[in-house]
Amino acid sequence: MKKLKRSARLVEMTQYLLDRPHTLISLTAFAERYQSAKSSISEDLAIIKEVFEDEGIGELHTLAGAAGGVRFIPKCRKEQALRKIEDVCSMLEQPDRLLPGGYLYMTDLLGQPGLLQDLGRMFATAFAERDIDVIMTVETKGIPLAHAASQYLNVPVVIVRRDHKVTEGSVVSINYVSGSTKRIQTMSLARRALKEQSRVLIIDDFMKAGGTIQGMVDLLSEFRAIVAGVGVLVESGEVDNEERLLHDYISLARLTEVDLKTRHIAVQPGNFFQP
Repeated sequence: MKKLKRSARLVEMTQYLLDRPHTLISLTAFAERYQSAKSSISEDLAIIKEVFEDEGIGELHTLAGAAGGVRFIPKCRKEQALRKIEDVCSMLEQPDRLLPGGYLYMTDLLGQPGLLQDLGRMFATAFAERDIDVIMTVETKGIPLAHAASQYLNVPVVIVRRDHKVTEGSVVSINYVSGSTKRIQTMSLARRALKEQSRVLIIDDFMKAGGTIQGMVDLLSEFRAIVAGVGVLVESGEVDNEERLLHDYISLARLTEVDLKTRHIAVQPGNFFQP
């Protein structure tokens, strides 16, 4: 690209980093891209690093040595995220969201690009240090959340299907017991979708007893994959610990009370915000 003035270079370099989260970029690559000395590039990166950290955008990690460079790690401050989640909790407490069985209607929220970006950044913050290779979710409502998180972790998404699709090719299928309905169901994943021994982050929109997520954990064992973390948007707080099938997870919100008669709903921030 053509040689830029420093002010323009700072803007373009910032956007370049934002578009490539969790990607190691060498100083040589920046120097060649902007036709500038490495010393000038280092000064620019120091300015960007300060702004990123001061504004809560993320962290800029520097790796020394011949194979070193910089890596942008998107993050959000807990206090900023908490304010946004409190707004989400308020929206989820609207009585007309209550569905049979005590579930909440969330599809409209999961269709808002701005909100999805915020939620994706929260998940990316929670699992930034887990060395994630891929994000897994089950169709269908978890898909937008998984893609929002993948944008900031810069990893692919694999989707577990409840019905085998011919276009998926050879698949691995398992039976699992739904934690909420206690029914035996089936989930499948294409063999080509996931490499063996991948480090996988599971993302889902709602967790009651955890049967579906436990099913995904069992499915991953068929690929000899590693569960690097589990993140859910909303967990049900009305499930006893003995009944819950999963205990190691991060939630952004927690459904604490549902009264089907009065249609009263209470939602509070999840364990991500606990000290």
